[in-house]
Amino acid sequence: MSDPNTRQPFLSIVIPAYNEEARLPESLRAITAFVAQKAYPVEVLIVDNNSTDRTAAIIAEFAAEFPYIRGLSERTQGKGAAVRAGMLAARGAYRFICDADLSMPIEEVDKFLPPQLEDFDIAIASREIAGAVRYGEPWYRHLMGRVFNLIVRLFAIPGLQDTQCGFKMFRAEVAEDLFPLQTMNGWSFDVEILYAARERGWRIVEVPIHWYYKANTRISPLRDSLDMFVEVLKIRRNGRRGLYARKP
Repeated sequence: MSDPNTRQPFLSIVIPAYNEEARLPESLRAITAFVAQKAYPVEVLIVDNNSTDRTAAIIAEFAAEFPYIRGLSERTQGKGAAVRAGMLAARGAYRFICDADLSMPIEEVDKFLPPQLEDFDIAIASREIAGAVRYGEPWYRHLMGRVFNLIVRLFAIPGLQDTQCGFKMFRAEVAEDLFPLQTMNGWSFDVEILYAARERGWRIVEVPIHWYYKANTRISPLRDSLDMFVEVLKIRRNGRRGLYARKP
């Protein structure tokens, strides 16, 4: 593979990371094996979001071995803040948000890229549309997700069946247009980005994936659901105020 510093990457993989020392090594081994099979240039950006464990050291170890891996630091706390930093620092023609747990196997990224997928601005992974398969998810987590998605469809983004899956692809032009508009630093950032995308006329498609449930103790079902509901209302209010509209 050519020096990643001299060629624009075809694909950027952006991974937000907060205290991921347990999951990150296995995920990065899978990602480096995936990259080794590709003829096009890839960069991997891992955004350390104030981790207090060995996350930063693990990133440095992999970056020393694989020159296409780059570590970033984002001091503003929140997954949304980390993703925004990574997407705006990325250089790829296509930019993919990727959860550190790889609950979607990395090989499925091919579904989000030409030639398998054409004519899109944003492609979001879906665990709900035809062809998607969930593995091992507790019924109550699925129910919680469906209730939140109903709220999103009623108040913000009609028609999209799974806005909260953590795997999303953006064309470079689209990422550079949308992420400077982002105001939400927490879990609802992707609802805001997709809402802004609709406001600005970008085309969103859903891609069915195979998804494996992996417990995430950082999410509090009651507290975070209430916070996300409040943030959805804020997003809608921002939209009515024209915050996401294109300037004449």
